[in-house]
Amino acid sequence: MLDGAVNLRDFGGYATTDGRRVKRRKLYRSGTLAHLSDEGREAFEALEVGLICDLRRSEERIEEPTPFPPDAPRRAEISIDPGSAVGLRESLADGVLDLGFEERIGFMVGINRELARDHIDDYARMFEYLVEMQEGAFLVHCSAGKDRTGFACALVLHALGVPEETVFEDYLLTNEVMDYEGFILPRVLARYDQKEVPERESIMALAGVRPEYLKAAYDAIEAEFNDVEHYIEQALGLDAATRERLRARLLE
Repeated sequence: MLDGAVNLRDFGGYATTDGRRVKRRKLYRSGTLAHLSDEGREAFEALEVGLICDLRRSEERIEEPTPFPPDAPRRAEISIDPGSAVGLRESLADGVLDLGFEERIGFMVGINRELARDHIDDYARMFEYLVEMQEGAFLVHCSAGKDRTGFACALVLHALGVPEETVFEDYLLTNEVMDYEGFILPRVLARYDQKEVPERESIMALAGVRPEYLKAAYDAIEAEFNDVEHYIEQALGLDAATRERLRARLLE
């Protein structure tokens, strides 16, 4: 973990269904990069990231700017903002802070369903950037690196031939990697302003990930495209030849 990083990790190294393996040091995922210390920035430079794909809204980029010159490394900005996420922010802004545990899960299920259903063009653009890359590593991130980024990484791993069970394992690693005490809890305390703070499990319903969240995205995919394979090809535009180009570069 880089000093000041949020949920930053290499999501390579996984075996594929055809016996190959995703290369290490070619694919990274993270939350905001705004809190990297000087040491963290130096360590980040050693990752040799050639493209940062930022899935945050413009307001998020202003509040927590990426601490590198725009051309070092190159950046792609794709603003993704599911409708349920908008509703959640509005509820919190209106002081509706006593959301029940099931309500929190319901919000997150809705967000992930909408990522798959309503942001096809955005994820297709992300793949365009990934396919076009020739040098350096690819890093995709959002604010916490778990929902918008989590779905993005699931799609990339699927496109490379990683089995679904492994994709879910990578997705759920966020709960182990995320710094609860240093990143999540301070944000929650600031929001509640001395009011009673929910228990950790309730906080993690929003701040962490659960299998049913990614499953909600898959259910939305299956409702329209039958399965993830058809979604990747028909919705995101990765035909067999394009996927093989991607695999030739990212698999060993």
